[in-house]
Amino acid sequence: MAARQHAFILAGTGSGCGKTTVTLGLLSLLKQRGMRVQPCKVGPDYLDTGWHTAISGVVSRNLDGFMLPEPVLNALFCEQMQRADIAVIEGVMGLYDGFGTDPNYCSTAAMAKQLGCPVILLVDGKAVSTSIAATVMGFQHFDPSLNIAGVIVNRVNSESHYQLLKSAIERYCGLPVLGYVPRVEGVALPERHLGLVTARESLVNQQPWRDFANTLAQTLDIEQLLALSQLTALPYGEWPSLPSPDEGAGLTLALADDEAFNFYYPDNLTLLERCGVNIVRFSPLHDSVLPPCQMVWLGGGYPEIHAAALAANTPMLAQLQEAHRRGVAIYAECGGLMYLGSTLEDANGDIHAMVNLIPGHSKMGKRLTRFGYCEAQAMRQTLLAAPGETLRGHEFHYSDFTPETPAVLACRKVRDGITLQQWSGGWQVGNTFASYLHLHFAQRPTMLSHWLAAARSAL
Repeated sequence: MAARQHAFILAGTGSGCGKTTVTLGLLSLLKQRGMRVQPCKVGPDYLDTGWHTAISGVVSRNLDGFMLPEPVLNALFCEQMQRADIAVIEGVMGLYDGFGTDPNYCSTAAMAKQLGCPVILLVDGKAVSTSIAATVMGFQHFDPSLNIAGVIVNRVNSESHYQLLKSAIERYCGLPVLGYVPRVEGVALPERHLGLVTARESLVNQQPWRDFANTLAQTLDIEQLLALSQLTALPYGEWPSLPSPDEGAGLTLALADDEAFNFYYPDNLTLLERCGVNIVRFSPLHDSVLPPCQMVWLGGGYPEIHAAALAANTPMLAQLQEAHRRGVAIYAECGGLMYLGSTLEDANGDIHAMVNLIPGHSKMGKRLTRFGYCEAQAMRQTLLAAPGETLRGHEFHYSDFTPETPAVLACRKVRDGITLQQWSGGWQVGNTFASYLHLHFAQRPTMLSHWLAAARSAL
């Protein structure tokens, strides 16, 4: 490992404290300094990673402790670090917030300890003075084994205000304060019902972020940050046993990639390519012809916003229907499920005809229908799992799907050892499978073996 490799996790006291904005500013700043940055996000979020990628020019990676076994996640992280000088890892929610009340399960703190990365704690400086030290001290002493290496103060009004906060934290907590983040116009991130608007939709203007980076260069001690984040070793990782390249040789995957469908874990695409699959991108919104393929993947996104245009592109609807009839192995996640259904009712109550491969109706609601991690056990053979196999995934959707065929997955949410919810989901029709689950294939590479076998059976 290169002696100058670095990594740190930017953690917050809670959601909404400015982690994403500050992460983007640091990515831009470190990139301007000529460093090879590797952005990452703790947890399953697609939107933050999209912004990371847009600002840094490097594909951001999700580090998900629920879906991925520790050795596998570590191996994926170490592989990305082979091409990086520094990993900038954005935490999820508050530092100790995970799945349930265990602070060492799926939390930012757990990930920091797993990877051996120091934590830089971002705290809110608005309307507070010495009390900020009590906040920092609470996080510091909640888990003394965690390496909280330094503090950055967000939303600071003036230099004198910052000096007061810095003095209190360093006096009572003994932690270095690396600087502050002032209020800056032009770097607010737009939001909608699923969270942030995707970076590709907003047509990111890099100049405000470069200006923000220049501001941070004046208010943060980057040299001290680099000194505190130098790695002495990378974590031990072990790759899962992947299908051989022979299994995917000669297979082409048509990947839906446009304004309506763009939520994909980059690691999943890499794994498919390592299995010999050729990936060709297409747009259900704009293209009239599906690329020649044996596999199709329709990821998550915002089909409800583009429902009229998707319905109007009848040549593509017909192309997907014909691919289904030929036995092409079609997989859809969340937004892809809505597209493959019979009809989609948008937020205005307008109903649009969809592909009609999975008989059923999607309807947008005004609140989250289901959110969070869950497990799904296959009740029959599906495109990704054999009967009895369990998949770990994440759901996050405002829509509800009313099916006309029986579900094939038994889903449940278990938190702190208690089963909170049980429901059925996922639908298999012919060689087409769709569900609300977002999945990371590295958790169970046999998912890929099932999919590749289904694709090859249709050749």
